[in-house]
Amino acid sequence: MLLKKIIYLYIALFSLHSFCQEKDSLPLSKKHILIKIGDTLTIDLDEVKLLPKTKFKAREDINYYYWLRKKVFKAYPYAMLAAQRLDTLNNRLERIKSNRKKKKYIKIAQQYLEGEFTNQLKKLTRTEGRILIKLIHRQTGRTTFSQIKSLRSGWRAFWYNTTANLFRLSLRTEYRPETNNEDYLIEDILQRAFIKELLVDQAPKLVINLDKMYASNKGFIDVEVYKKFFSRLGKKSSKVKK
Repeated sequence: MLLKKIIYLYIALFSLHSFCQEKDSLPLSKKHILIKIGDTLTIDLDEVKLLPKTKFKAREDINYYYWLRKKVFKAYPYAMLAAQRLDTLNNRLERIKSNRKKKKYIKIAQQYLEGEFTNQLKKLTRTEGRILIKLIHRQTGRTTFSQIKSLRSGWRAFWYNTTANLFRLSLRTEYRPETNNEDYLIEDILQRAFIKELLVDQAPKLVINLDKMYASNKGFIDVEVYKKFFSRLGKKSSKVKK
């Protein structure tokens, strides 16, 4: 009896849906199936991500979380663009048979990429640069160092890595949101932004286990490293004023 009531309710809702305007339609996938009464009713809905509620140790921690969120929002589009450009480059290289022509094309592509990115990347802060290096690994499945090494000589890659280290950045940095706290915060920010459609969800090449990531952190937001960072900045600023 209860099953029949549920079926009638589904039929009523579906009939009501057919008279609604298009903008108010239910977000059903193309795979949904409706079968007459007496048979199975199947509706195949799109996957919905349910994330744990964020938990902060102190109210002031929210400010640090949203500070990091601003940095992630600034770096992510560059990582997306880098992934798109590298995919295009690799696809074209696969169609070039001659090694000489491949080297020539790589050189042209390098000049183009450097011209497109250099001035924009110079505007990034150290934190934004570090996030970008991590996100390039996320989007391409390879570290920035590995990407450079494949396009340039090993010596060039070493030189780029050494230069980055002068600014306390390593091009070898990997993205591990399941085990690294900062990476967890970055991924949490991205996932919530994707759900709210604040950022475009470009599928990452790196395999990320969200279940494991959230299970190990249980929604807690640890921003102690950033609080210490701003504390050091405050001390330096006070010394300058003195």
